[in-house]
Amino acid sequence: MATKKKTPKEGLLYKGKPLIRRGNLLYYGNPEDKVIIMLEVLSSTKIIDLDVSTHVVVKLQTNDIPGKEKVLKKAERDGLYSALDVGEFWLEEALTE
Repeated sequence: MATKKKTPKEGLLYKGKPLIRRGNLLYYGNPEDKVIIMLEVLSSTKIIDLDVSTHVVVKLQTNDIPGKEKVLKKAERDGLYSALDVGEFWLEEALTE
């Protein structure tokens, strides 16, 4: 009997890169890359049954040694989409250098 290969579970992707959530932190980018984006949700409001992020801090940081990350750029944005938009731009710019 042939065994079926297990494929790795794919999570949420945004523009082809993984987006991982841990509590109020979101990490965007490939874990193997030298830099990643960290999004920290500082506040949110409830709309019907859904929590919507209203204030988000975006950080472009190194990804070399766990626990020794260095923040290269930092900004605050209103809303998750605008924060992710800025972060995606920074990440692409940093990875092409």
